[in-house]
Amino acid sequence: MPAQDVRELRIVGFLCNWCSYGGADTAGVGRFTQPTDLRIIRVPCSGRIDPLFIVRALMNGADGVLVSGCHPRDCHYAEGNFYARRRLEMLKRFLPITGIDERRFEYTWVSASEGQRWQHVVTEFTRRIHELGPAPSFNPKSDVDWNALAVKASQGQGCPCHGSIQA
Repeated sequence: MPAQDVRELRIVGFLCNWCSYGGADTAGVGRFTQPTDLRIIRVPCSGRIDPLFIVRALMNGADGVLVSGCHPRDCHYAEGNFYARRRLEMLKRFLPITGIDERRFEYTWVSASEGQRWQHVVTEFTRRIHELGPAPSFNPKSDVDWNALAVKASQGQGCPCHGSIQA
């Protein structure tokens, strides 16, 4: 990727230890060129990522959040990525309610042997975030308890003004 003359943005990546982190490592060992904006947080499984982690990252100044785990049916813990997919799909529907642009969040599947795919995923996501620019400051309305709303959404209860969120 060509050098960018704009400031580095704050992009957070939650990566599964067993597959996606290995894919990022494979890309590094293969010396694939990658953007430097991404800050990786290694997690045991994508199924362990609480949607609140993503919401709070975006509310506290992250310009984008990328979640990556094992391909369906390849999860080290058998069903973790199925749980992740259900929760993250609900989160994608919930973000516009909070006023956060849903394009600032993405989830994908990358295996440990897919270094080139990892490079493509992270490059395209970073390009999208650069096109969107820095995230605007989050100024929550005082009459809304955003943490309680995020907890309800992460539990599949929906929001009081828009009803339940179906996955």
